Amino acid sequence: MWVEKETNGLIKNILPLGLVNNSSKLIFANALYFKGTWKEEFEASKTKRNKFHLLNGKSVKVPFMTSKKQQFIGVSDDFKVLRLPYTQGKDKRQFSMYIFLPNEKKGLPTLVKKVASNPELLNCKLPFKKVKVGDFRIPKFKFSFEFEATNTMKKLGVLLPFSAGGLTKIVDSPTTSQMLYVSNIIHKSFIEVNEKGTEAAAATVAIVKSK
Repeated sequence: MWVEKETNGLIKNILPLGLVNNSSKLIFANALYFKGTWKEEFEASKTKRNKFHLLNGKSVKVPFMTSKKQQFIGVSDDFKVLRLPYTQGKDKRQFSMYIFLPNEKKGLPTLVKKVASNPELLNCKLPFKKVKVGDFRIPKFKFSFEFEATNTMKKLGVLLPFSAGGLTKIVDSPTTSQMLYVSNIIHKSFIEVNEKGTEAAAATVAIVKSK
């Protein structure tokens, strides 16, 4: 219920039935919700279906938002970045969506590896200029994603929290077993991008059990 409330109802039932039982001692959870409207909204009447190219070489027809307005573009040696600003909120913070486009038609896997090895690229310190873009189209989309992250964390070398007793020192209680460990990490996320703006949410839950 807490996650559902904090994500404005976008993420529900993050814990599968039966995952929490008598051996469960702690549950750590965080949640994030965002809703922003574009500083310059797209006209819904101009959204048209067009080809979207998949990594496997095939293509599917999806709705594309279009615009004739100038856009903020940053240019690197291997890719271009589009910055789509959101309307500034009451707290005066300025948010933007950044969309990376590799120069090569099949360059997305290489770009992903490059970002993974150098996360600083996501800070988008490129100089952005507002320029005229000829055939400007952005796909309109909505999707959700979920996965159990325990094995992924282990492959990254994070092993101690998943070992029996690996989290014992975080709790000082005579009623708690001295063999605490993380049994599961579950992540769910959601995003919708349309002519008005973006609505997104993410939540992660870690279950601590005892042996």
